[in-house]
Amino acid sequence: MRLVGLRRSRRLHVMLLHALVAALMVLPSSVAAQAAPLGGLDSYIESAMRDWSVPGLAIAVVRNDSIIHARGYGVRELGRPDRVDEHTLFAIASTTKAMTTAALGMLVDEDSLDWDDRVVEHLPSFELSDAYLTHNLTVRDLITHRAGISRSDNLWIAGPFDRAEVLRRARYLEPVNGFRSQYGYHNVMYTTAGEVVAAAAGMSWDDFIEQRLFRPLGMDRSTTRAAVVATRDNVSAPHTWDDDRVIAGQLRNYDNLGGAGSAFSSVHDMAQWIRLHLNEGVYEGQRLLSEATMRELHEPQVVIHADTTSERMYPGTNLRAYALGWQVQDYHGHELVHHSGSLNWTRTHVMMVPEEDIGVVVIANLGSSNLQQGIAFRVIDALLGLPQRDWSAELLALAQRGEKRSEARAKEVEESRVPDTRPSLALDGYTGTYRSELYGDVRLRMENGHLVLDYAPDYVADLEHWHHDTFRAVWRRAGFGRDFVTFSLDRDAEAAELELSGFGEFERVEAEPAAP
Repeated sequence: MRLVGLRRSRRLHVMLLHALVAALMVLPSSVAAQAAPLGGLDSYIESAMRDWSVPGLAIAVVRNDSIIHARGYGVRELGRPDRVDEHTLFAIASTTKAMTTAALGMLVDEDSLDWDDRVVEHLPSFELSDAYLTHNLTVRDLITHRAGISRSDNLWIAGPFDRAEVLRRARYLEPVNGFRSQYGYHNVMYTTAGEVVAAAAGMSWDDFIEQRLFRPLGMDRSTTRAAVVATRDNVSAPHTWDDDRVIAGQLRNYDNLGGAGSAFSSVHDMAQWIRLHLNEGVYEGQRLLSEATMRELHEPQVVIHADTTSERMYPGTNLRAYALGWQVQDYHGHELVHHSGSLNWTRTHVMMVPEEDIGVVVIANLGSSNLQQGIAFRVIDALLGLPQRDWSAELLALAQRGEKRSEARAKEVEESRVPDTRPSLALDGYTGTYRSELYGDVRLRMENGHLVLDYAPDYVADLEHWHHDTFRAVWRRAGFGRDFVTFSLDRDAEAAELELSGFGEFERVEAEPAAP
């Protein structure tokens, strides 16, 4: 799909392009401004940020192995004056996945592993719920989202588990699709891929990424460790909507996510990462990845079926697929290589058109924003000479329609509430410890006359009676929202299990001792 020969021929003309830029620089500034493909971008971003209520955003644009635009907009944290710049650190979430596949690619280049090695050859204790799947799952399966098992992201989002325990509990993830039958995005499989890197390299995934990627690329501020971020200055806070206002939050430690998304970076650092890809594995004259591996990283592997929204937003796109840590699609006759990321209420989008040697990274510090994607497309359109399209307005309208649908669903839930019911038991009859093989223990206890659910330090909820034996769980941490807890009774009319929305079923294993 990639036009490698064309890309190489384009590089022969880089000196001519530089000469043209130099010529423009001696023209009057108004003429040069009219010729610039990114003219008006800053004002567009600043206006769009107000539309989306995004507190802070950063962008870097790469063309012909050079950063042609890099800056920040807005503030790192609402209520504080510190400004975002091109060196501000953000959680870059799932754009970490391409770093994990690059690390695997380096090991492939060194004959330390093969893309189609079975996972258990490198991680002998790794186990899934199905013996056939355990035995046959390959490294390629891990990184193409085709394992066919339940996603269950609350295992690492909410669960009080380190990385090793997340992997151990993968054995409780249930099959939901046929093995290798279709695309099904899966973070835990990418966490596993990071641990394959560690096993094959003889060092932790974190050390490998730092020593083999960040250092050679001069990504000096980037890290995969939350403890390191805590020592750095110029770090963006996460933000989310809480009822009708945007609030700032505290960064959470997601080291347990590892190869699926635990990295932090800046747009300046990420521009170096883009340069590596656009230059086919070479950075500043040093080859880090072979040409064959670079082709493999961007090669379509699993078809992503389009939904009606995608068809409407990208009417000319005929192919959508997942490669190795990247999504690929055709876009106005070009191959578009890109990936998004969302974690710690921060959103990232990296986008490249390799045959044209252009790329962009945009990061916004609001968890619900799709502005970063819209800006990335606007930049790509400008550099490709395509008609200008108001991506921000279109994506915002899409988000607003989604919000209206969410409000309608919430209204339906409210209307389904059965009035004038009572719980089957006195509240203390529901207390105790409930256990899930996948998620571990939740504890129900009494506090000031009402039920409280404890799962992890950040996941504590006050329970409000909804109807019958269902309670609404209001998480105490701002921005975490609400869920539902429904209890089931056994034949002795005692609480036997509960179902927590977003998690699943927990079996009661111990009653709470009666108060003295």
